[in-house]
Amino acid sequence: MHPFRRHTLISTFATLATLAALGTGAALLAGPARAQAGTGAAAPVIVTLDTTAGPIVLELDAQHAPRTVANFVRYVKEGFYSGTIFHRVIPGFMIQGGGFTPDMQQKQTHEPIAIESDNTLKNVRGSIAMARTANPNSATAQFFINVADNGMLDYPGSDGAGYTVFGKVIDGTAAVEAIRTSPTTRKGMFADVPVNAPVIRKATLGR
Repeated sequence: MHPFRRHTLISTFATLATLAALGTGAALLAGPARAQAGTGAAAPVIVTLDTTAGPIVLELDAQHAPRTVANFVRYVKEGFYSGTIFHRVIPGFMIQGGGFTPDMQQKQTHEPIAIESDNTLKNVRGSIAMARTANPNSATAQFFINVADNGMLDYPGSDGAGYTVFGKVIDGTAAVEAIRTSPTTRKGMFADVPVNAPVIRKATLGR
């Protein structure tokens, strides 16, 4: 597999030239500080993705990734993920979704958030992490589920930043597997797009 495709989970499929031109001046979403020792651990957050491949239940780690979880939950509460697809599938690596409609139109998002990849959580099989561009502080709504142990994405990674893990799949592995094995094609500038892209009908808090 081409190393750029393995190591850079880009949310806009930008070219290398475009990525190089990206700045770091975008406003970052303010979020709660990470829980300090002795102040009590934040309770995990449960989110269910109702997809056309079946339900996927996520347990989000608000203790280790408070800013990222708060950002993801905001999109869930706003109904942002309804009608988005898993638009990038690479078997043996990851499945990515949460930003494009079935006609490959990218949805408008809130401002990006600051990275939390140094939170000790790992990109192991079944974990969920944030997609981003070459700018570490560029994650918005898109996420990916690791379908293999991808240690090269852990902090600090090849770029000194890595990718922020913020939870894991606790139910719905059959749906993840169905998405992972979806036949893919190229659609214009987009590679690894499922021929019949699985759709997230809605995302809700709880089971």
